[in-house]
Amino acid sequence: MLKKLKTIEEMSFKDLNLSENLMKAIADAGYENPTSVQAKAIPIVLSGKDLLAGAQTGTGKTAAFTLPILHMLSEKDSADRAERRSAPKSKPRCLVLVPTRELAVQVEESVKTYGKYLPIKSTSVFGGMSIVPQIKALRRNVDILVATPGRLLDHAGQRTADLSGIEILVLDEADRMLDMGFIVDIKKIIALLPKQRQNLLFSATFSEKIKSLSEFVLRNPAFVQGEKQNSASELVDQSVHMVSQKMKSHLLSHLIKHHKWEQVLIFTRTKNGANRLADKLAADGISATAIHGNKSQPARIKALNQFKEGSVTALVATDVASRGIDIDRLPYVVNFELPNAAEDYVHRIGRTGRAGVSGKAVSLVDREEMRFLKEIERFIKREIPRVLFDSFVPPANINLPVKDAPREFNNFNHDTSERQFRGGTGSRTAQAHRKSSDRQDRQSRFGVSAAADGFKDKNKDNFKDKDSRNFAGSKKSFSSSNSSRFGNSKRQNFSKNSFSKPAKG
Repeated sequence: MLKKLKTIEEMSFKDLNLSENLMKAIADAGYENPTSVQAKAIPIVLSGKDLLAGAQTGTGKTAAFTLPILHMLSEKDSADRAERRSAPKSKPRCLVLVPTRELAVQVEESVKTYGKYLPIKSTSVFGGMSIVPQIKALRRNVDILVATPGRLLDHAGQRTADLSGIEILVLDEADRMLDMGFIVDIKKIIALLPKQRQNLLFSATFSEKIKSLSEFVLRNPAFVQGEKQNSASELVDQSVHMVSQKMKSHLLSHLIKHHKWEQVLIFTRTKNGANRLADKLAADGISATAIHGNKSQPARIKALNQFKEGSVTALVATDVASRGIDIDRLPYVVNFELPNAAEDYVHRIGRTGRAGVSGKAVSLVDREEMRFLKEIERFIKREIPRVLFDSFVPPANINLPVKDAPREFNNFNHDTSERQFRGGTGSRTAQAHRKSSDRQDRQSRFGVSAAADGFKDKNKDNFKDKDSRNFAGSKKSFSSSNSSRFGNSKRQNFSKNSFSKPAKG
């Protein structure tokens, strides 16, 4: 135990009373001083107390529990260890539950890195892979088991994982596990564990659900807080580009090429969106791949390794798949779309600015995402700077309504015969010209007369223009020949400037 030693900032790993073999592994990894959460959590874990820890990603929380657990397990006497190794069936002594496959791999890698000079064995089990090799691994003597809840229950159901010898339970990124709906699985797993055990719960946020889970799992826990739960690292340079959704992929390609980014992690909201963006970047000559829940585990591991090695410039990920992406010195993170939850924004940008190395987080924000941006700024208690991108010239074939032109296109003329960008709203001349062009386009394509162009509100269910004009078919206005041209209206490919605003890409 620590006795009046030094302040947290002054502490080194030597002050934490870890074993000589652990200190050797820490030195091999190039670390000298613990992070705030490590300095606070390690002595508590070594004391045997339950722990509730608030820790953002990138604060060293994995080492905060793996180091003391390795120390405690290795300190067991050799007679006990020999007895365990002679047993016909292995009983893991520590269980680490994590939300995703990637995080399971990352945690086990940390166990192996720090425990390489110790006689401690570990394995990980998770979905998306064949269960047969995992069964074989569990038959060996395993001390530390890292698992996702669903696959662990599969093993428990098949009696290929014996949890009756668990001495330490770790719930890592518990908030994410609850968000993913694992609460029932977690409770089933806890029911299979011995009642006498040490419990450690790590979470980036403390919602009411987390408080309820901590009351269910922990007994008189100590509490430590690393970085503030609503704060982003000061090492991350944050910025926002205001840009229409339709222009985002073009701007992103420009940013990567213009600034010569060699490694950038990009977040989208959906799996299909990740695939589309990766394909678009590849078409623009940027090596890119996507990682998300629909990808097989071998494909996800391959994509992540390619990104880490530098053979792929851009890795496009969803929030769920991003858990466990731990890359040293990652320089750039891009929010192609803002997350719905402000906490997820902090988690995303926490992938850069780690281990004392600065990073940059760029968010591409459409006007319809402003409510998310404001929530994020309230959450982190700071305004994120809006940055212009004067060097960007949009492709000539992009057809944007004037009102959706981003503010950064100040005084930029693009095909002046159709529109003129001024401060993102357009001049009166441009708007008038646009209305005239709309009428001419309708007349030439659908035979609509100038008189019919003025009809409003007679049949709102037919066609609606979001510039507040409603057009309706009318027997008096259209001849039978013209009406037949609208026969299957849902399958008609109408002009983008006619009846509807372009769909978001």
